[in-house]
Amino acid sequence: MLNVETFTFNPFSENTYLIYNEEKVAFLIDPGNMPDAETNLLADFIKSNELKIQNILLTHAHIDHVLGLQWAYNEFNVPVLVHLEEIEILEKAPFTAKNYGFFFPAFKGEIQIIKEGDELKLGSDTFEIFDVPGHSPGSVAFYNKKDEFVISGDALFMMSIGRTDLYKGNYDQLITSIKTKLLTLPESTKVFSGHGKSTNVGFEKAHNPFVNSK
Repeated sequence: MLNVETFTFNPFSENTYLIYNEEKVAFLIDPGNMPDAETNLLADFIKSNELKIQNILLTHAHIDHVLGLQWAYNEFNVPVLVHLEEIEILEKAPFTAKNYGFFFPAFKGEIQIIKEGDELKLGSDTFEIFDVPGHSPGSVAFYNKKDEFVISGDALFMMSIGRTDLYKGNYDQLITSIKTKLLTLPESTKVFSGHGKSTNVGFEKAHNPFVNSK
């Protein structure tokens, strides 16, 4: 059974995730650690649990989800997996940071492109990749069928959805992504979002005002 550890980081209250198996091999998803205290918290958890980071995964590349990306890459020296459509967003991160009043250097490291239909392996566990654009053009979700959970990024939140007023956001596209990709999963599927509390597919189908058709 996989373990999912959640860290809420940076002024945007972004959720960073560690997914790891019994062999202590892990995915680090959306490293948003910003100040040293957050970085130390994440690093200490990884060290104390003797985890080996296999890959760094990005659901998308908005600034709040990549604030710790360079540190993570330098620390673990593993490829960063991201959708092709997010490369431009990642490249714009230094300019986005400037608009928020802080400095963020351009990322330098190995990037591997992922897309819907690809499968990621973490030991014997398999993750499916879904394209869920709308909040960001190359947003993806990572689904583990066996343990019944999905990492949704900023596509779907508890009783809400990701904002679509950012660069290349598209409301209709996001609603379509949620309805055709995420809400078609079994209702017991747990949803780990990019912000806020976790939820599940059945609850969102019944109560999310943006996608509830009742």
